[in-house]
Amino acid sequence: MRSPLPRSGRRSFLAMTGVGSAAFALGTGRAAADELDGVGVPADPFTLGVASGDPLPDGFVLWTRLAPEPLAPDGHGGMPRRPYTVRFEVAEDERFTRTAARGQAVATPELGHSVHAEVHGLHPGRDYFYRFRVGREISPTGRTKTAPAPHATPAELRFATASCQAWYHGHFTAYEHMAREDLDVVFFLGDYVYEYAINATNLWRQGVPMPPAEHNAPTITLEQYRLRYSLFKTDPHLQAVHAAAPWVTTTDDHEVENNYADELSLESGTPPHDFLRRRAVAYRAFYENLPVRSAPRGPDLPLYRRLRWGRLADIDVLDNRQYRDGYPAGQVFDNSPERRDPRRSILGERQEQWLYEGLRRSEATWNVFAQGVVMAQIDRDTGSGELYSNDQWDGFPAARDRLFAAWRRHGITNPVVLTGDIHRHVAAELKADWTDPASAAVGVELAGSSIASDGDGAETDNLAPIWLGNPHVKLYKPRRGYLTCRMTPASLTSEFKSVPQVRAPGASITTTARFVTEAGHPGLNREV
Repeated sequence: MRSPLPRSGRRSFLAMTGVGSAAFALGTGRAAADELDGVGVPADPFTLGVASGDPLPDGFVLWTRLAPEPLAPDGHGGMPRRPYTVRFEVAEDERFTRTAARGQAVATPELGHSVHAEVHGLHPGRDYFYRFRVGREISPTGRTKTAPAPHATPAELRFATASCQAWYHGHFTAYEHMAREDLDVVFFLGDYVYEYAINATNLWRQGVPMPPAEHNAPTITLEQYRLRYSLFKTDPHLQAVHAAAPWVTTTDDHEVENNYADELSLESGTPPHDFLRRRAVAYRAFYENLPVRSAPRGPDLPLYRRLRWGRLADIDVLDNRQYRDGYPAGQVFDNSPERRDPRRSILGERQEQWLYEGLRRSEATWNVFAQGVVMAQIDRDTGSGELYSNDQWDGFPAARDRLFAAWRRHGITNPVVLTGDIHRHVAAELKADWTDPASAAVGVELAGSSIASDGDGAETDNLAPIWLGNPHVKLYKPRRGYLTCRMTPASLTSEFKSVPQVRAPGASITTTARFVTEAGHPGLNREV
């Protein structure tokens, strides 16, 4: 099922992609460096904004990238090819009168002049403000938050989810509204950028000029991926949400190529060795442009990780792409015997065992799984037959059964699966027996719609009978938007927010549906 290329041999890709471990260390502030003055810094280098991510009880990751000309064709953002010392400051107040931490990191040309400053030594469960300075240039101010102390029981966790932000398909109006929410964290669940060429056929975002010709090609090289991130990140509403709360980010497929599986390219049929080169530069651009802690090593990017919100929630961030088995017979939609092979995995053996061990140790009230693709079984044949998507967990039913068995084995009574990918709002109950509508729910799945991908959407579409024909699906709405949740020790309230249009800016926001899930009683009780 997999390429014969050994995973251990992939480390040679570190040199192939042209960056050494020293550059990564300098950019995090963990390595000592000579003072590099700010002379020669072009004006206004913070055009891509600021961000924070992966909150811990004593700190977080702070991100920025120097790019005075973000759409410069060479992918270097208009920066001279030299390193710069970037200083950061963290304070307890927005006016920076009560400083909590200071430090510096080095923005190097090898990493697109990005900075990932790892801050520690702060108080748990606190709001903080941060900013960067290079030379005389000062960045916008961001707000972030530390996680609660490990043994604390916070009164609540307020979060949003987002995914699938095809800039060219529409305005990021959903982010305009999300930035006004009072959030502790944002979970981004994949498809931060898209790899397709941008031209007159798919530029539906009204009122913007056609991007430069460099964007009218699929993203394959490092320069192209950097440019694609820069284009998307110039959106002011996206920047506002990044600056408003810490993000926890994972990927789906379009950060590299549609429907890829490990080293296998389904869309373009690129041979595995060449595809891994493409994956290496795609992951490097992902790291350069997002507030994540772990850097890639060639085509391998450590994405799965565990965060805790005190005793209220354990949050497992999963990677559905990098370790999965391929598509049976190369088919996305299928019901072949290979689909049910007990050896198949969407997470890979190592990630599965890491996940189960974490569940064994968990003492949290809620267990949250932030991941990319739909976990609920969705039979797509409305007649007497069966048809499933191998791109989703339906392509790996044995792996899903193993996860549900781990929930039972370790007493995980409140699993909450957060999902992106499908460009629709979907709420579903996860069932012990999919063939019996009266079967007990063992968890809930909340899939937020896209931010802009597929344009305006509609009140309903031709896929609604398929999804709603599965009785455990309690909501299906193909509008654009996002999900917000309020989690307490007693309940989870989930609200699906929608905008009626994204091709033109300025749409209002409405609550499409609201569900309550009581702790200890998995299921979806609809209020709106």
